[in-house]
Order: sequence, then C-alpha cells, then structure tokens
Amino acid sequence: MEFRDLKAQYQALKPEIDAGIQSVIDSTAFILGEPVAELERRLAEYVGRKYCVTCGNGTDALQLALMVWGVGPGDAVFTSDFTYFASAGTSSILGATPVLVDIDLATFNMDADALEQQIKRILEEGKLTPKVIVPVDLFGQPADYDKILPIARKYGLKVLEDGAQGFGGSLRGKLACSFGDMSATSFFPAKPLGCYGDGGAVFTDSPQEEARLRSLRAQGKSPVDKYDNREIGINSRLDTIQAAILLPKFRAFTDYEVKDVNRVANWYTERLKEKFVTPTVPEGFLSSWAQYTILLKSKAKRDAMQARLKANGVPSMIYYPRGLHQQEAYKDMKLSDEMFPNTVEATGRVLSLPMHPYLKIEEIDRVCKILLDQ
Repeated sequence: MEFRDLKAQYQALKPEIDAGIQSVIDSTAFILGEPVAELERRLAEYVGRKYCVTCGNGTDALQLALMVWGVGPGDAVFTSDFTYFASAGTSSILGATPVLVDIDLATFNMDADALEQQIKRILEEGKLTPKVIVPVDLFGQPADYDKILPIARKYGLKVLEDGAQGFGGSLRGKLACSFGDMSATSFFPAKPLGCYGDGGAVFTDSPQEEARLRSLRAQGKSPVDKYDNREIGINSRLDTIQAAILLPKFRAFTDYEVKDVNRVANWYTERLKEKFVTPTVPEGFLSSWAQYTILLKSKAKRDAMQARLKANGVPSMIYYPRGLHQQEAYKDMKLSDEMFPNTVEATGRVLSLPMHPYLKIEEIDRVCKILLDQ
C-alpha cells in the first residue's frame, strides 16, 4: 500500500502524461515553453485570480510574494506554529522575523484569537513592524479567513495565503489560493496537485505584482531586455516538462480527484469516528485532503499505533513531530511550549493515514481494521 499512490495516478493518466513529456522534448522548449503559459492561464481561471505566475517550488512562491511587498529586516510576519518550515523560513531568509501563532486543535489551522494576541504583543513591544500574515491551509482545508481577513484589515497587514496543501479546497465555494492579497501553492509530488519534481505558483489580482513576480523569478530582469536586471531577484522557473505533466493531472484533479478523495475521507470517518478524533471540516468548508489526520489519546498510543500499522504493511506519517518554535533554527527566539499549547498537543497525538483519490474501499477497510482491532 502506498501512502499517496502516484503510481496508480500515473497509470490512469499515462498516455496524456507521456505525450506531454514527449512534445516538450520534441520542441526543445525546456524553459518557459507554451505549456507553462497554458498552465498559468488555467490555474488562474480555476482559482478565480487574474494572474498566476509559476516558479521553481512552493518555498520560492512564498518568498517571491514577500519580496514583492518589500518584506525585510524589522518586519514581523505572522504564521502558524504547526506547519512545514517554509511558511516561516521564507520570511527569515529575507531578514524579517517570523511570529508564530498557535492553532485550533480541531482544524489544525491558525487560531484567529491567538493571531490577534500575537499582533497586539508585537505592537506593544514596539521592536518590529507587523507586516504580513501567512495563514496556512493545512492538510487540504482553507484557514479561517472569515476571522483572519478582518484582523488583517484592522491592523493594516497584508495576507499571503499559503495554499501549498490546500489547493482544491474551498470556503463557501471560494477556492483556496483566492484568499488574501496574494496566495502561493506548491506542486511537490505529494501535494493535492503535484508534478514529478519541484514546482510552485503565486496568484495575484494586481498587474503590478504580476509584473514584479515575473521579473523577480528571473533574476530581476527587465520585461523588455533580459540582460537589463533592474533589481536583485532569484532564479526560479517552472520547467516546461513539469507544466506538461501538470496539465493532464490538473484535468483529472478538477474532473474527479477532488470528489474521489472526499469520498475516501468519508469512508475513513464513518469507520473511525467512534474510536478516534477524526478530522473536523466545519460547515461551508471543503477539503482537498492533502492528509487525513487523526488524533490519538497520547504520544505513546500514537507511536504504538504507527508501529502496528507498519508491521502490517500500512504506511503512515506524523505531520508534524514538532512545532516551528521547537526547531533548532529558532532556538534563539526562546519560545516556550506554554505559548503554543495546541501545537504541542497536536505534535504528540497526530497520525496521518494513507490518503489519495485512488484508494479502494477494501484498502480503507484493511487500514481501519488494524486501527480498530486493539
């Protein structure tokens, strides 16, 4: 059994994917070929943004957006404590200071009340300028933008949606990557929409931001002369072959994969809800299920269950075994566990199960039988 079965997906889409790869090889347009422009158009239309600018990976997508806004030393960037490192690391690399925010244990997403408390703390201390909020759409579900966006407006902050795990999810029909001032996503292979390597994209409705994103992803080049670099940028372009792979995968994603992965999630929940804390999807939300994550009663029980699954040939993962405040890179910030009680609780109890649109009900029954037969 695969944790996320990319082999099954490839077999379902093999003729289209192979043809797309071969067409790029035949054209030799390996950098910024037509499939890249076509993918950008389709993604922007799907999400409901005016512009999509692809890049080399999801980390670069976040960093490029922050660069457009001039984020740097002295700025505070607020993001979740329970997420992949890039959500905070991209502000650190620009010299800004990430301010970590505890989560809502029910959804694993940023807690809006904790966010406002952290903004107030930073303002009272007076050492940093609050600049950007980076909410994370964790495990496939959009963050609580009904509460986060008003807080951003109240304090005059930009919002950069980290939709790396949330692509395809929605809130009352409004799709992930359409929230905030800009949004970013990742095409890492295990993401809801993944390529066969690294890739990412930034979404915006501003023509000025789009132009700067395209410049910054190509070393800060002029739009009319690639040998006239007008600012310092980075080298971060989506390979044409990856775009050619993503196009048929995107069709499958929109045609049936989001629907099918929600059916798989329902199968899990129906079987496990009486014995485990299963994922919470609030009314009006739709998840694209980057992960299906349950909570066990304790770290000891979680670790024992993971070992049991492994012994029976079932893969599982722990996302995440520690909060960002517990990472070695941020040890000098001297942040205590007491500041992030829900993050600490989650790190000791979460367990993510095999999850993808191609799982069969017999496979779900097998996983659930191991979980329930204790």
